[in-house]
Amino acid sequence: MPETAAAHPAAAPPRGGVLRRGALGPVALVVAGGMSVQFGAAIAVMLMPRAGALGVVTLRLVLSAVVLLAVCRPRLRGHTRADWGTVAAFGAVMAAMNVLFYQAADRIPLGVAVTLEVLGPLTLSVIASRRLVSLVWAGLALAGVALLGGGGFDRLDPVGAAFALSAGAMWAGYIVFSARTGRRFPQADGLALAMAVGAVLTLPLGIAEAGSKLLVPSTLGLALGVALLSSVLPYTLELLALRRLPAPTFAILMSLEPAIAAAAGFFLLRQALSFVDALAIALVIAASMGAVRSQAAPGAAPDAKK
Repeated sequence: MPETAAAHPAAAPPRGGVLRRGALGPVALVVAGGMSVQFGAAIAVMLMPRAGALGVVTLRLVLSAVVLLAVCRPRLRGHTRADWGTVAAFGAVMAAMNVLFYQAADRIPLGVAVTLEVLGPLTLSVIASRRLVSLVWAGLALAGVALLGGGGFDRLDPVGAAFALSAGAMWAGYIVFSARTGRRFPQADGLALAMAVGAVLTLPLGIAEAGSKLLVPSTLGLALGVALLSSVLPYTLELLALRRLPAPTFAILMSLEPAIAAAAGFFLLRQALSFVDALAIALVIAASMGAVRSQAAPGAAPDAKK
């Protein structure tokens, strides 16, 4: 799961979807961040036989929180009750999003899980746009989902598909609370604190499912790799990229996540996709890109993340 740029509005340059000269460097950073996230997710799937889906997500959030708290050293004083309420809600949504996604990835191919999850942010973008053309992108995305389901989600495991769609709904909430947290806390302080909240919330679940398996050195080592690849490294790369990359361009590049996830699933998990599955993923990616471009077009409604 990528840490959304909305958490750091001060880092984003003025809006505008045109790539300027010298933007290839930031583009490479965003793509590298996306690859880091999805290959980290693939390693997490490989860890699930050892610690279970809940155990893996607990290790990821706990270790990510430890690293981010050590690096950011967020200030705890001087915040209002509303500030803490916002960061607590952000952490709760983050925990729910990760738990649901990992449950999905444990049941269906990684590329399919990410494709279904992307529908959450896509829906938020369509609603925020309030333009007629947005219905076209929504229809394109639904066509992709229908292809993935093959006329019914029995082929995919309906429980896994439901988890992925629910994770998408949480991702939409994540975007909203990430923006609010970014306005109340400087730099990455809010993200570090929210990660700590998410870690505390998932810890009982992980202990209940995996128990002492969470403390096996080899499992901890791989889980630290997942934490660095899925949270710390992509956050750093995206933050650097956003200093020179227009926000809509960043969002369009993030729409490539399902394709990157499918590649990670193929290379690390041997999860091959059929031609129909690949076409479905391409339709959802096209819908996401179209929705972002429509939202960034002149006269479009303000971004819901603001």
